[in-house]
Amino acid sequence: MFLPWERQGTALRRLGMGRVRLALGVLAIALLAIVLRRRENHKANLRTTRASLLLARRAVDAYRADHALACPKAGWGELVAAGYLPRVPEDAWRRPLRLTCPAARPERAYDVSSDGPDGEPGGLDRVD
Repeated sequence: MFLPWERQGTALRRLGMGRVRLALGVLAIALLAIVLRRRENHKANLRTTRASLLLARRAVDAYRADHALACPKAGWGELVAAGYLPRVPEDAWRRPLRLTCPAARPERAYDVSSDGPDGEPGGLDRVD
């Protein structure tokens, strides 16, 4: 035999902890969706930047092929003025790409890179 107050369950159940668990579950799913969305946006920005780097490298290669392997002295402005590029190339974060000619590495004639999401020159998250 049970008394009426014994059937109601614990104090937490009487306060509606089932709803709290449901709310926490929905919150956890929402946070997971936000994290996954941010990660996908970051990957999309990297893909966009790599595509811009590829177009910029092709323009520099075409310029060098037409000018006896010489580097553009005025950087991107010279490539735009000569018609190799429609405008100064930018990364996904709306910052201009970096053109270094001659390159810091001896195996390359030039370097084209992006400063990455933080915009710090030579930072650890740069995109080459």
